[in-house]
Amino acid sequence: MSLREYFENHTGIGVLSTADAMGNVDSAVYARPPIMEDGSMAMIMRDRLSHHNLQSNPRAAYLFIQDGEGYKGKRFFLSKIREEQDQEKIQALSRRFRHSEQGLNPEPRFLVYFRIDKELPLIGPGK
Repeated sequence: MSLREYFENHTGIGVLSTADAMGNVDSAVYARPPIMEDGSMAMIMRDRLSHHNLQSNPRAAYLFIQDGEGYKGKRFFLSKIREEQDQEKIQALSRRFRHSEQGLNPEPRFLVYFRIDKELPLIGPGK
C-alpha cells in the first residue's frame, strides 16, 4: 500500500513536532497530510508556532496514531523543502471547510512541503 493510500484509508490523530533554532520544542495536532506526486508530504499551516519554528529549523517529526485497537500508526522524520501560499491549492487539499471563515479575513495559510527522511512504525525500531 502506498503512503497516499495509507492516509486515504486510515483515520487517526496526527502530531507534528518542530523546534526553533535554540532547540525549544513544540508539538501540535495536525490532520492527515496529503502525499504529493513527487512523494513529499504536505501540511497546511497557519502562521503559528510550528510554522515559525520551521523558518529557522527545517527539521520536524510527524507521528500518526491510527484509530482502533492497539498501537498502530507511523512515525516520520521530515525536512522542509519549500512552502507556498496558493490559496486555491490549499483549499483543494483541505479536508474540511470552515464556514466561520466565509466572508472574513482569515489568518494566512501556508502549504509546507516536506521530504520524508525516514519512516518507522509507531512502535518499535522498524526495519
